[in-house]
Amino acid sequence: MDVTRIAVVGAGTMGAGIVQVMAQAGLVVTMIDRDESILDRSHSNIERDLKRSVERGRMSQDDADIALSLVQVDTDIRAIREADLIIEAVPEVLDLKLRIFRSMDESAPDNAILASNTSSISITRLGAETKRPSKVVGMHFFNPVPRMALVEVVRGLQSGEESIQAVFDLAQHVGKTPVIVEDSPGFVSNRVLMPMINEAIFCLMEDVSSREEIDQVMQLGMNHPMGPLALADLIGLDVCLDILEVLQRDLGDQKYRPCPLLRKMVASGQLGRKSGVGFYRYD
Repeated sequence: MDVTRIAVVGAGTMGAGIVQVMAQAGLVVTMIDRDESILDRSHSNIERDLKRSVERGRMSQDDADIALSLVQVDTDIRAIREADLIIEAVPEVLDLKLRIFRSMDESAPDNAILASNTSSISITRLGAETKRPSKVVGMHFFNPVPRMALVEVVRGLQSGEESIQAVFDLAQHVGKTPVIVEDSPGFVSNRVLMPMINEAIFCLMEDVSSREEIDQVMQLGMNHPMGPLALADLIGLDVCLDILEVLQRDLGDQKYRPCPLLRKMVASGQLGRKSGVGFYRYD
């Protein structure tokens, strides 16, 4: 199946990054969000990032202009009616994603693939909300999308091979490295990553060491490019909490219990880079 027209539902950080990557690969892409101010901000962020890429010699001005011209915006989900692939990129809340998938299923062409950028929620559960479970797959990008190479292609229980192959091929076309994983809570990436981040937060809460030293241990001792607390700030502490709650609930194991300090920080609005303060401050 050839995928030439893309729609992305959700214009936050991840949605905008996915839109940018698709446009840079020469694909027509519609960015959809019911909040017009979010659409405007994300479109401006894409334009700024393309400009920065030109300034740093990563692309020509002509290529940047073409990419931006391929980005369309809309506040109505019915704008997906001509898309071959629709990628959901809304917050990691099950009820919200289920509602979005019902709307996507109603408005999308019968042959369109419905993908989710979820980082932990069951693709099988999302597919069951539609009349086309064989065309529902996971397409988990990583932040920042334009610079991170990996895409987890998640196979739900009823995901068809044609759909899996189509998103696998698309990921390669846009310059990513796709890895197929089975539908399991947190998939591979967050099932491994989130317990590490959670333990780092426990270490901080229990005064085992300071935030800088915890991150330094993992950077210098484990050769990680970024420490777990700085990485949590980049991901968003609210997102980390959501994922850990999914892991604890769906796997039924207390080892995924979110650290109380993480819960307190999210409750206070200290979400990391997106709010300007998390484990570190961002001016």
